[in-house]
Amino acid sequence: MNRPDEGAMEQALRENSGNAAGTVLRLAWLAGLLRDEIQRLTWEQVDFLDGAIVLPDRKVPIGRELSDWLQALRDGRDRSQEAVVLSDRDQKPLTPQSISRLARAALDKQGQTEVRLIDLRHDFVLRQLEEHDWQYVSRITGVEAAGLNVHFAEHLEEKKISTRIHRGESAQIDEFALGKLLRAEGDSPAGIALWLTWQAGLRLEEIVALTWDQVRGDRLCLSQREVALTGGTKKILEDLAQREGREGPVLTAPRSRQPYDRTRLSKLVRAALIRAGLDNLTLRDLRVDCALRSGGEGQILSQARRQGWITRNEVCALLDVSRTTAYNRLKQLVSRGRLTQVGARYYLPENVVPPEKQEAAVLEYLEREGFAYRQDVARLLGIGVSQCRPLLQRMLAEGRIFQERQRYILSSKSLSRKEEDGRAVPAGGEGEKREV
Repeated sequence: MNRPDEGAMEQALRENSGNAAGTVLRLAWLAGLLRDEIQRLTWEQVDFLDGAIVLPDRKVPIGRELSDWLQALRDGRDRSQEAVVLSDRDQKPLTPQSISRLARAALDKQGQTEVRLIDLRHDFVLRQLEEHDWQYVSRITGVEAAGLNVHFAEHLEEKKISTRIHRGESAQIDEFALGKLLRAEGDSPAGIALWLTWQAGLRLEEIVALTWDQVRGDRLCLSQREVALTGGTKKILEDLAQREGREGPVLTAPRSRQPYDRTRLSKLVRAALIRAGLDNLTLRDLRVDCALRSGGEGQILSQARRQGWITRNEVCALLDVSRTTAYNRLKQLVSRGRLTQVGARYYLPENVVPPEKQEAAVLEYLEREGFAYRQDVARLLGIGVSQCRPLLQRMLAEGRIFQERQRYILSSKSLSRKEEDGRAVPAGGEGEKREV
C-alpha cells in the first residue's frame, strides 16, 4: 500500500478541474470507489439531495466539495450520456483500462509514481478509519471487518480494529429496516440465516447443520426440538428449494457446494447487517426478540398483570430458562416500554410511577396531604412497601423530607425551594429569571 501525498493530490485535482482524469481521481480518493465502480457509475446513482453515491452494495456519503464539483460537471453536460466518467475527446464512456491510464498519467505528473489507482481507495479507507468506527467504515466501503483488520490495521496507530459491539442497553430492533434487508437479501445465505434466526430462533450452529430432510412443511424437526415456521420463512425456504433442490444441507457455498462453516456464515450476516445500517444488531439480539414474540413475552406480561409485578427468578421458572436469558428478555421488554423496572421487580408501565418521577410524586403528595406513612407512598407509586425504603432514605439524606416517628413530612428546604420557583418569572426576552 502506497499512500499518496496530500499536497500532491490537491495539486492534481486543481490541474484536472473538469476533465475525465479529475473525475477519476476524485471518485477514487474522495469517495473510495473501485475502478469498475467508477467506470459503471451513472448520474442516477449520484444522490445530490442526500449527498451520497448509491452503489448496488452500499451508500457512500460525499462531502459538500465533491457534491458541488459533480453538480457543476453534470450541469455542463448535454445529458445525452448517463455515465459520469466520459472521454474528453468524444464524450463516450471509458473502458477500465483507459481509466487506469488517465489516473497513472495524472499521478506521475505530480511525482506520485509509486501510487496506483487502488491506493487512492485504500487511502480513503484509512482516512475514514482514523475518524470513524469500523462499522461505519465497513458500511460505506463494503470491506468486511476481517478485511479491515488484515489490510489496514497495521497502518493505524492502534494496530487493531476492534470488532466488538459495546453498548449500554439492549438493542432496539428497527423492524422496517430489518424487513427491507430481508427483502433485499432474498434467499441468499445471509438472508436465509437472518430469517431462521429472527423468525424461527435458530442458533448459528443449528443453521449451518440444517438439512432439507429436517424441513417438513411448516415445521423444522431439529434433533432436540421442533420449530414452527412463519409464512415468510416457509416461503423463502421454498424459493431456495426450487432453485437449489431439496437434498443435503440447506445452505451450501455457491462454488464448492459444501456446507458453510459457522465463521464464514457469521461474517456474511454481519456484513449484510452493516450494509443495511444495522451496525449494533447481532444474531443474539434477533434470537431474543424471536423468543419474546413467540410466547415468552405474552407469558411474562400475563404474570405481571395477574400478580402486579414479576421478578427474574419468576421468569426463569415460568419459561424454564437460565437467569441470564431471563434477564435479557426482561431488559428487552423494558427497552421496548412493555415493562418498567423498579429495583428487582418489573411492573406494567400503567400501574407504576417510573423511578425518575418517584421523588416528584412523593413531594407533591406530601405538600397536598401534609404527611404520609410508608404504606401511603407504596400505594402512590404502585410498588411494594419494602421498595419505598431506598427512595425515602435518599430523600431524608438530602433534606427533602424529615421523619416524625412513622410519618414522613415535607421539609422546610423543599417548601422554600418551591416558593422560590413560584416567585421566579422570566426577565425580558433573555430567558433569565428574576425575583419580584
